[in-house]
Amino acid sequence: MPQTDPDPIETTLPREVTPAPLAEDNGFDRTLRPRNFSEVVGQRALLDNLRVFVQAAKARKEPLDHVLFCGPPGLGKTSLAHVIAHELGAQIHVTSGPALEKKGDLAGILTNLAENDVLFIDEIHRLNPAIEENLYPAMEDFTFDIVIGEGAGARGIKLPLQRFTLVGATTRTGLLTGPLRDRFGIVNRLDYYPASDLQEIVRRSALKMEVHLAEDGAAEIARRSRGTPRIANRLLRRVRDFAEVEGDGRITRAVADRALARLEVDSAGLDPMDRKILSTLIDKFGGGPVGLDTIAASVGEQADTVEDVYEPFLLMEGYLYRTPRGRVATPRGYEHLGRKAPAGAQSTLL
Repeated sequence: MPQTDPDPIETTLPREVTPAPLAEDNGFDRTLRPRNFSEVVGQRALLDNLRVFVQAAKARKEPLDHVLFCGPPGLGKTSLAHVIAHELGAQIHVTSGPALEKKGDLAGILTNLAENDVLFIDEIHRLNPAIEENLYPAMEDFTFDIVIGEGAGARGIKLPLQRFTLVGATTRTGLLTGPLRDRFGIVNRLDYYPASDLQEIVRRSALKMEVHLAEDGAAEIARRSRGTPRIANRLLRRVRDFAEVEGDGRITRAVADRALARLEVDSAGLDPMDRKILSTLIDKFGGGPVGLDTIAASVGEQADTVEDVYEPFLLMEGYLYRTPRGRVATPRGYEHLGRKAPAGAQSTLL
């Protein structure tokens, strides 16, 4: 049902909205989050550019251009937003696209920003279109349009805002509208991390957690972390539990291997759902091609989750391909599950 313009903002001052908590934004994750550029591991080219942009903005005493981070979940988009705010010496305000349901929600946050503050909007591709349109003048001119009164006596007022930096994060760049995407002066895509960077991340996290982590244990956890720091830290916490309860507290390669086997994370980093997707594709549908919705229904998962969380890693590692007709298992996918690929498997990728 289309929404009419009446909104609490038309007759009252904007209210402050308490940002919805992000799934990863709990106390434990905050202790592991880097505070400045020197503590960030990986993404070197991106970080080198960000350093320049931040230093230039501080030298000119201007707000940093609005920043958009794209990429799969767990690669550090939220962490980088906090690092940017810290490097700018600014306060960060955190919310998410689904949390901004009404015009008044956005107004409440924007009118409470101080000069040069950072506003971080996670899942920005899920903004309500009406909210998104109200964000345009705020990003460009640092004003917010409000309506006073009703009917023939209604009049519009441009409410001035303090200059701020918007940092947006999205896992679905293609769902961003062109007008919103074009208003970001800095657009960066985060890539999966190599095992060497993940090993350093695990090592640093273990120091903060006061965990005795052997180098070969760190390497084993990093190797099975799907190129994702969030997963690496999560596996480190779970392996620590096994090491403390069933060992002497030290995490060696043998301890990590046993713990990860109990967690059903195999030597390539694939978890039960990854293997279920592959086995469904191969055993039920002869290796494909199969549509995304069919795969999702067969494994009992949402199509968006399969596409955003599981498929990127399987694609990157070459276990399946996307074709115009659907998803297709590769010979490597067959091999990983111990199946024999049919003679024409390679040709079905074309």
